[in-house]
Amino acid sequence: MKYVNCVKEFIFEEDRPFLSCHASTLELLPNGEVIAAWFGGTRERAGDVAIWTARREKGGWTPPEKVADEEGVPHWNPVLFRRRDGVLFLYYKVGYSIAEWTTMVMRSTDDGRHWSAPVPLVEGDRSGGRGPVKNKPIVLRNGTIVAPASVEPAWDAFVDISRDGGETWVRSETVPLDHSRLIGKGIIQPTLWESAPGVVHMLTRSTEGSIYRSDSADGGKTWCPAYPTPLPNNNSGIDLAKLDDGRLVLVYNPVRPETGTKGPRTPLVLRVSEDNGMTWDHEFELDRGEKQYSYPAVIANGHDIYITYTWRRERIAFWKLTLSN
Repeated sequence: MKYVNCVKEFIFEEDRPFLSCHASTLELLPNGEVIAAWFGGTRERAGDVAIWTARREKGGWTPPEKVADEEGVPHWNPVLFRRRDGVLFLYYKVGYSIAEWTTMVMRSTDDGRHWSAPVPLVEGDRSGGRGPVKNKPIVLRNGTIVAPASVEPAWDAFVDISRDGGETWVRSETVPLDHSRLIGKGIIQPTLWESAPGVVHMLTRSTEGSIYRSDSADGGKTWCPAYPTPLPNNNSGIDLAKLDDGRLVLVYNPVRPETGTKGPRTPLVLRVSEDNGMTWDHEFELDRGEKQYSYPAVIANGHDIYITYTWRRERIAFWKLTLSN
């Protein structure tokens, strides 16, 4: 197995209209075009942080465009998701603190050129949880949409489930986790895949030095107790995608920090699993350096893999590569 047709580029260069950026997301559009989004402003948590997008078309990226901004209120963690009928959703968080942020949603019927006005994903949600928190929803084989979610400061994971195309959502049970046995706070920011009809799995960021996992046999309604995997985790974001042939690709920082601490967010690598996430091989290094390369987003189409991630909090990097046998 090898990686071919590798392309790495920046979505924007030094002439960016913000000092800092983070938490990117991406979605594949018709004709091979890609749309990406991220939050950008003076710094994370600042009142001028807004949601920005750009499109990769004709071999290059359009200039960053601000698409969501509520003056004086920090914006966070956009997530793009394209429904099977072509409607593109942009989810993001708004709030002065993570514990009190609200999930907002906008939609586009022209692949992100124009957006509807933002509305709360779940009316009355003020507890910082509903809908995708960092990574994309997945569509189960029966058409159900499942969105990976978590809450802070509790540091617990769950999913939101929609059976009407993302119009309404039902919260799953919280993933069981014995916090009394943990060194740190817990698990957040799941990434999901389905291995058989209704059999859903998640990997999560954790404070415990390892990526954690949980499994569901009922479409995400209930979950087994979360358990550590052999994969190291530096208490930073991860993401995975499932290829058409069932293989999984995971992007993460393979760093196990000292007990109870956060590890460096470098290097950033891609690895592949051929056994439903039990083992991971064929490592490909995406980036490395003194600063951080983190918070990846990954999608797949056939054997083509598309990745964005935070590059030093200054730019959003993009990779396109093909997994070849």
